[in-house]
Amino acid sequence: MSVKIRLQRHGKKGKPFYWVVAADARSKRDGKFLEKIGTYNPNTNPATIDLNIEKAAQWLHNGAQPTDTARAIL
Repeated sequence: MSVKIRLQRHGKKGKPFYWVVAADARSKRDGKFLEKIGTYNPNTNPATIDLNIEKAAQWLHNGAQPTDTARAIL
């Protein structure tokens, strides 16, 4: 099973709010995920990032591949 660390979109139209999650690479963008790692809110100035660094490091150590956007946030 290939695991990716990626963003999952929530919020209203025009007001995005993202969860940073570890999910199976085959699942949909907003579908089933394995674990929620943190949140990212681009609406605030500056953008608010709330991450659990220990969980993120554990998933990366176990072989999860972050997407480009998730890599920039991490």
